[in-house]
Amino acid sequence: MVRGILGKKVGMTQIFDDNGRAVPVTVVEAGPCVVVQRKSTDRDGYDAVQLGLVESSPRRDAPKPIQGHFAAAGVPPTRLLGEVPVDADDQAKPGDAVLADIFDADEQVRVIGRSKGRGFQGVIRRHGFSGGRATHGSMFHRAPGGIGASADPSRVYPGAGMPGQTGNRRVTVKNVTVVKVDSDRNLLFLKGGVPGGRNSYIRIVKV
Repeated sequence: MVRGILGKKVGMTQIFDDNGRAVPVTVVEAGPCVVVQRKSTDRDGYDAVQLGLVESSPRRDAPKPIQGHFAAAGVPPTRLLGEVPVDADDQAKPGDAVLADIFDADEQVRVIGRSKGRGFQGVIRRHGFSGGRATHGSMFHRAPGGIGASADPSRVYPGAGMPGQTGNRRVTVKNVTVVKVDSDRNLLFLKGGVPGGRNSYIRIVKV
C-alpha cells in the first residue's frame, strides 16, 4: 500500500479524548493526492510513488517539461510534488487517488516539513548562548566572544556557533500520533505541533 500522503497545515486546535482531557492537535488537510509516477526497484533502485497534491485552484503556469511529465500520467499539473514509500507488491499506478483514509486513529507517523523562517539571528537567539554580564561598563553583552585561537590553528573550526540564517529548513518529527481521521473532509488531526506555519505544505509518512 501507499505509505504516505501530501497535505497542507490548516492550524492548531484541541479535541477532548474519552476521559475528557484536552489534547492539542494540528489539523492537516491531507490530500486528495494523485499518483503521478511509480518508481520500482528494478528501474529506479527503490519502491516509491510520486504524488501530486490536488488543490481547488489547478496549476496553469507549469513549464512544458512539467506539462509533459503530467501528460504521461494522464493527470493535470499540480503545484506540489513529493515522493512517499510504497510496498513492493503494491499495484499503484499513475492516475490512482490517495486519500486520508489510508491512516487510522492511534497510528504513528513521521511528519516532514519546513520550519518557519526567522531571518538572520545572533548567537543568543540562534544557539542559546548566555551572553555577557548586563552590568554597566561590561562592554560584552550579546557578542559571540572568541571563535578560535589566532596563531594556531589560524582558522575557525567547522561547526562553531555563529550568527546566521535561522529556521526555514527541512525538519522531520518522528512518532507523531494520529488522533482522528475525518475521511469526508480529508482531514487528519495530529497530536502536538508539526513543522511550518499555517498553509505550509507537509508530508506525512507511516512509521
